[in-house]
Amino acid sequence: MEIAWLDQPDCHQISLVGGKVANLSRLAADYPVPPGFCLTTSAFAQWTLTKDNTSPTVPPSIYELLADAYQSLAKTCQVAEPKVAVRSSATDEDGQKASFAGQYETYLNQVGIDAVAKAVARCWASVYSGCVQEYRRQQELLTETPQIAVLVQQMVAADISVVVFSANPVSNNREEIIINASWGLGESIVGGTVTPDTYVVCKSDLTLIRQEIADKQQMTIMTNNGTKEVTVPRLLSKQPALTKAQAIELAKLALTLEEKMGGLVDIECAFQADKLYLLQCRPITTLT
Repeated sequence: MEIAWLDQPDCHQISLVGGKVANLSRLAADYPVPPGFCLTTSAFAQWTLTKDNTSPTVPPSIYELLADAYQSLAKTCQVAEPKVAVRSSATDEDGQKASFAGQYETYLNQVGIDAVAKAVARCWASVYSGCVQEYRRQQELLTETPQIAVLVQQMVAADISVVVFSANPVSNNREEIIINASWGLGESIVGGTVTPDTYVVCKSDLTLIRQEIADKQQMTIMTNNGTKEVTVPRLLSKQPALTKAQAIELAKLALTLEEKMGGLVDIECAFQADKLYLLQCRPITTLT
């Protein structure tokens, strides 16, 4: 199987779709996860037979399957060429022992089958990058053969992006939920180019204990085919990204996902026109 859809049981298998996609697929039926499909590790295995790391391309047989799946997603999204996020999902990613956060490639706001195919091939090639190989060495994973899948998912044009930890990753306090939020797409938060707002919620009674509103100078926005960083409008930079009600809503989501996943979680979300979307959920691996 080279293509698996997020809402299908086949997409629950880590060996087939990687940790990131398997986690999302298990949650897609009950939570607001944008629709999408995955090119499985079987597709990656076919690419490895003819791979060219200097100019990676998708094999013709996989390209046809990818084009058909992209067309099906277009019907679901009710647009001719949906804007999608193309994300790597390795079989050893987002697990209990190693997150691989930021190691593999992600391409946001890709439009049209040719752009999507190029992004998929680059995600495959990222398995052999120097930073990934070094991370695998540090995690003592070099003896394992790397396997990677690629998620193609409807792009959320986020007004606000959020990262939530169901425990405090700095103090190791498991009774606090930490929420980081900023304007635009989440790459500014994940990439560290913006200091986000921070909200601390008490786990036991879901009260907002503390909020620190930052001077948010940068934000990532969508362009015609990709993204770019821009300066936050002056009137928005010091405004809270979240309302108190939104912070509590996110804290509740973190609690339910913690119970669903059976452990502490790190989640990525986005608000688009006040609607909350779940984009990623993985175990917290950094607490002592």
